[in-house]
Amino acid sequence: MSDNNPPQSDLNPELDEVLEPYFAKYHRQKCYPGLIFRQGKRKMVQINIPADDLPTLLQAKPSTGNDPDSGKNRPEVKGHAEEIKQYILKRARKGQPWILGTLTANVAPDKIDIIELGRGICLVIIPRGVKLDITDGQHRKRAIHELIESAEGELIGDNDFPITLVLEEDFNQCQADFRDMAQTRQLDQSLLLSFGEFEGRVGITKSLLEKVPMFYNKTDRIKRSPDKKLIYTTNFIARSVSCAFTDDPSNELKDYDVAEASDILASCLNKIFSECTQTKYIFETSIEKLTIEDVAKFKEYCILGMSVGLEVLGRLLYCTYDTDSQDFKPEKVSQLAQLDWSRKSHLWDGNIILPNQKQNDAKPYKISQNASAVKIAVGVAKAHQGWI
Repeated sequence: MSDNNPPQSDLNPELDEVLEPYFAKYHRQKCYPGLIFRQGKRKMVQINIPADDLPTLLQAKPSTGNDPDSGKNRPEVKGHAEEIKQYILKRARKGQPWILGTLTANVAPDKIDIIELGRGICLVIIPRGVKLDITDGQHRKRAIHELIESAEGELIGDNDFPITLVLEEDFNQCQADFRDMAQTRQLDQSLLLSFGEFEGRVGITKSLLEKVPMFYNKTDRIKRSPDKKLIYTTNFIARSVSCAFTDDPSNELKDYDVAEASDILASCLNKIFSECTQTKYIFETSIEKLTIEDVAKFKEYCILGMSVGLEVLGRLLYCTYDTDSQDFKPEKVSQLAQLDWSRKSHLWDGNIILPNQKQNDAKPYKISQNASAVKIAVGVAKAHQGWI
């Protein structure tokens, strides 16, 4: 090695050696390394807080009653902190990864000390008794707080939580910050399912998207409703999956084996879609060969191109499910393939397909997706099959 290139250790002394005198001086206060940045004409600091410090360092000031000015953020949503807590516990108990987003808090600049070390690196000194007011993350804070104080506190005791600290003392601006941070668009259910954990109905649904040609590349995995070239959304299929096994569109099927359940359901669906007159062409034709007109015609003509149609199919499949053998009865599955699934069939008239009273609407019918309409449609189809 050349003399002009001294050892790396000589160039970069341990950061601990630089910080240790500060920690010694301020040992009675809370000290955190931080990064200074500027955004929106204000100075902010990013710090990481050990889990045990969070309950005493952060405080929420939610509004109460009918007075929004009584706090810096919205009233607490009942049950939301518990949902977050259960999410962490479920993952942590299994030794699986989990994640919570960065919390945001504010404090008046004169309440804390920031020692700038250069290049945006700093040390944040927070005196005892000083609280950071939560701008965004009050439910996360409560969940962490309750976990730390619970009998299972050791599950998260060794974790750290990032906080974006806004140096702001103006109450009205703090409220505005909360409002501005709440402008994010709610995620569509299909996207949440697509990124869900590969278990239960999420895992089964994802498997079906690969195993069933009727769904393969014909399903929008992100949006609430499918694009013109696509037929389904992940959420449409997931609801039908839950119905097929439990007759409940919201059941998450947590105890079901993904591989086994997806195999038997894929076999049933492939049989139905390949034998059904109204779905055979779509089933056998790849998305590359289908035109937008083909897709539009199918969704207009066949109720199995609609969310409500898939739910009806799922509920009818449940009637064929044998809980003892954990399989669908082949003869009844074949009968479902022979049903008239066209929109004009008498089976659906007056329940999920209703006359449209709006004279200025191009379509002479409207779709009903409410629970009572679906229940009636399923009952009519079962009677037609002689199942009741």
